Amino acid sequence: MVDQADPPLQEPGRDGARIGTQLRAARLAARKSVAEVAAESGLTKGFVSKIERDLANPSVASLMRVCQALNIPVGALFQAAKGELVRRGSYPPINFGGTGVQEFLLTPAGEKRLQAILSEIEPGGGSGDEPYSLPADVELVFVLAGKLLLTVAGDELVLDEGDAFTFAPGAGHTFRAVAAQGLTRVLWVFSPGLPDTHLDVARGLGRLEHPKDR
Repeated sequence: MVDQADPPLQEPGRDGARIGTQLRAARLAARKSVAEVAAESGLTKGFVSKIERDLANPSVASLMRVCQALNIPVGALFQAAKGELVRRGSYPPINFGGTGVQEFLLTPAGEKRLQAILSEIEPGGGSGDEPYSLPADVELVFVLAGKLLLTVAGDELVLDEGDAFTFAPGAGHTFRAVAAQGLTRVLWVFSPGLPDTHLDVARGLGRLEHPKDR
């Protein structure tokens, strides 16, 4: 089991959109108990329960394992309204896991050819220590402000403001803001977009891939 310790309480509005209700609905639709989801995801029952109640900030890898146990795509958690125009100050928030991270979907929820996500990361915040992978062909990381430590397949790379890096997101990777002060703002672009971003999470369709499945 991982995430044995009780996670910190989540501050309302700090870590993006609430996802607990969606995950609970997906679990009920799959007719699984909290204990079953915990066993299949390798997390503790108490931690899964806290995620469902929006009382925990799961790492990206942990959140992906919960989605995998529920047989839903990670894109199903992105509930932003469809639309081509997203104005500054009106970015739809999403929750992709991690700690000290606030994220926004910049592309329409149904767009599958390309997907862009904006992350605002507090100093020391990031995806968590456990690597995760994403079902896309290519990923672009562009640092708008601050400094980002990106680890891909065990190799560390520090990206400063204005730096861009392109890699295959199927490789296990993590990220962390290493700027001493201020938010690190990062633009992530995936091609193709993560699957079924417009899918109602309660339908329970699709499957995520985790590095251990490779």
